[in-house]
Amino acid sequence: MAKKEKEVKETPLMQQYNQIKNKYPDACLLFRVGDFYETFGEDAVRTAKVLGITLTKRGAGSSSETELAGFPHHSLNVYLPKLVKAGLRVAICDQLEDPKMTKTLVKRGVTELVTPGVAINDEVLQAKTNNFLAAIQFGKKNIGIAFLDVSTGEFLTSQGNEEYIDKLLQNFRPSEVLVQKGNKNHFLHHFGSDFNLFYLEDWVFKEDYAYETLTQHFKTNSLKGFGIEELTEGVIAAGAVLYYLSETQHNRIQHIANIQRIAEDAYVWMDRFTIRNLELHHSTNQNATTLLDVIDQTLSPMGGRLLKRWLALPLKDKNKIIARYEVVSYLKENTEMLQFFQYQIKQISDLERLISKLAIGKVSPREILYLKDSLDAIIPIKQKALLAKNEALKTIGDNFHACELLREKISTTIATDAPVALNKGNAIAAGVNTELDELRNISQNGKNYLTDLEARESERTGIPSLKVAFNNVFGYYIEVRNTHKDKVPAEWIRKQTLVNAERYITEELKEYETKILGAEERIARIEAEIYEKFIIWCAQYIQPVQLNAGLVAQLDCLQAFAQLAIDNNYVRPNLVDDFVLDIKEGRHPVIEKQLPFDVPYIANDVYLDTESQQIIMITGPNMSGKSAILRQTALIVLLAQMGSFVPATEVTMGIVDKIFTRVGASDNISMGESTFMVEMNETASILNNLTNRSLVLLDEIGRGTSTYDGISIAWAIAEYVHEHPNKAKTLFATHYHELNDMQNQFSRIKNYNVSVKELKDNVLFLRKLVPGGSAHSFGIHVAKMAGMPQTVITKAQKILKKLEASHKTDSKPDLKIQDIQLNMFDMGDPVLEEIKQDLANLEINTLTPVEALLKLNELKKKLV
Repeated sequence: MAKKEKEVKETPLMQQYNQIKNKYPDACLLFRVGDFYETFGEDAVRTAKVLGITLTKRGAGSSSETELAGFPHHSLNVYLPKLVKAGLRVAICDQLEDPKMTKTLVKRGVTELVTPGVAINDEVLQAKTNNFLAAIQFGKKNIGIAFLDVSTGEFLTSQGNEEYIDKLLQNFRPSEVLVQKGNKNHFLHHFGSDFNLFYLEDWVFKEDYAYETLTQHFKTNSLKGFGIEELTEGVIAAGAVLYYLSETQHNRIQHIANIQRIAEDAYVWMDRFTIRNLELHHSTNQNATTLLDVIDQTLSPMGGRLLKRWLALPLKDKNKIIARYEVVSYLKENTEMLQFFQYQIKQISDLERLISKLAIGKVSPREILYLKDSLDAIIPIKQKALLAKNEALKTIGDNFHACELLREKISTTIATDAPVALNKGNAIAAGVNTELDELRNISQNGKNYLTDLEARESERTGIPSLKVAFNNVFGYYIEVRNTHKDKVPAEWIRKQTLVNAERYITEELKEYETKILGAEERIARIEAEIYEKFIIWCAQYIQPVQLNAGLVAQLDCLQAFAQLAIDNNYVRPNLVDDFVLDIKEGRHPVIEKQLPFDVPYIANDVYLDTESQQIIMITGPNMSGKSAILRQTALIVLLAQMGSFVPATEVTMGIVDKIFTRVGASDNISMGESTFMVEMNETASILNNLTNRSLVLLDEIGRGTSTYDGISIAWAIAEYVHEHPNKAKTLFATHYHELNDMQNQFSRIKNYNVSVKELKDNVLFLRKLVPGGSAHSFGIHVAKMAGMPQTVITKAQKILKKLEASHKTDSKPDLKIQDIQLNMFDMGDPVLEEIKQDLANLEINTLTPVEALLKLNELKKKLV
């Protein structure tokens, strides 16, 4: 009964609100009431908390009491970004008719649904970062993925296994991910809960529906022209993205004119562990400097976004990489041209987002001027590039579209001092519309017009005291004193008689009155009509402007590489067809920038090939710089295949197709996995995906378990990589000095150490990689340097001496790992005989690394 009573008391406004809210249950509904956007109930509670505004109540004390929070409608651009950044989906419900024109409840409806993945508001977006909406399709064999940035028009799709999709999610970092409702747990299990997810009905993820949605949007009969025809899961994901745009009221999307395939085999493979370990564009450590922070010398938003893409997807095509080198070399040598391009690029606004706003119909008059200024700034770039003695630059210059008619039309249509919003007025230039010019003249010069009319009529009639005035009853009128009323012309119409005067109106005055009273409203209407038609006309230039934006982005990235090389003394890599990696005096690009000005970076040589030095076993104490050498090797290769010069004095290298790193330990306790299990999972992934062009960096493998387990596993892994037919180039940093013995058994394993200098009570890290293994770990020295209490240090030194003494008196002092297989079976133990038989029956050549680890564990249990 209580519920019924509440429904009876519900006001018509709240009935309307609830009907609309029921259609958008997952969104925060901003409900326009007069000059305010109001939120009710749970929406009001969330809104008040996010925005820091007052939470009140509507109908306080009544049965229909509900929470209420609101803000002025003109503050939407201030508050909307805050709600979206908080991860909310926001439905904007506007009044669809003028309240003055209806005596009943004003019609209302949702005009836009803004979500984190489809935001185009400048306050939500970051200039140098794409705002991707993603969709995931789980197929039987593959997982499909699509990425769309509504603010730039970039639309990408791909498909592959779970590891590949995970890598793409890490690289593209979408603001919102669309997932089939039935696959909610599937996504969370494989990809975690770090993403902003929205669940769609299962029927949206159907192949026929997706195919039809895409072909209708692109106005094509098939998807063959985009190269995605056979990507069944990728196409389904892309279809789900377009469906979501229509659901969020994004219907003007002609700037999404193309969809591209992310070709997995065209780019260097890096799994998510490698991306995380190398800290390319994101770090788990607060305030850490990433590689992107160091190399980003781009000057435009388009260039900044493209650089991130190049970093995420380094090239494998030698010719394409060399083409980038050629431009960088040319600009590095021709600093005058470099500086010219830099100056011009700085004059260019975010062309991609400006033209996207134009397509969507949400571009302001001032932004149209920014568009014109940016296109103007491209013309000198085009002319200069065509004069360059470099084919790639000439091609860029040749491909730039001058957009002459667009620039001319903007100049003649939009006022040079156009406002930030159309409703501010004076957006359209003078001379575009005769009526608009007249109305503006009337509106702006009304007083002058009346003064002129007064003087003209006074002179014509000979009435010196004639006066033009206005009141709310008659509007504008001419007042004549009685002493001169005999001079009043016959065509004047008398409207009022006063004691000493008469008031008249004329046709001219009534016409003027009509014009001036409706001028402002009419001006706004005419400007809106002209502007809307002009925007529609401009839309024919969407693709040429997008082309220009892409070319500016390319040129910006290449000039950034040139400036990077000049500022930091980077050199051009020499790409060869074989498998060598020869780095002379390589430096870590990030660490060298963080050193104090007067502290030189200790550069190191690294040489790897598949014939003589496939694996380098690096020993040395903590803090000596082993991890830095591993990382800098990967970063040098990565920069080289992006098309950048590199921090070294000389680099000769064959193309690398995969970079694998296993650096440091990271618990995944939330997934129920220990440090060691995570380490083994990551390492197993590496060993199962080796190619002849892989670069593998392993740091402290096996340290998550007991010493002898760790040594055994590290040895087995190094041996596996050495014996693998693909001979992957590998740097293996370890604490286990026992692994130095591998050099004597395996022809392509070489020992190196990061040298240190022992002082009386301390150790000096020289950070130089030199041939030969290290004999000590210097762990106690490092503990002392870290500020460990002296009592702990002294105790540790005593214990170390005891352990070393007991090791020396051990009955088998020089037992090597390789000796175990020779000696362990000479003891006549039946258990050992059984293990011997197990080992003899093993098919080593077909055994996977994981199976080997499991077998080792099984054998170990038999010994216990």
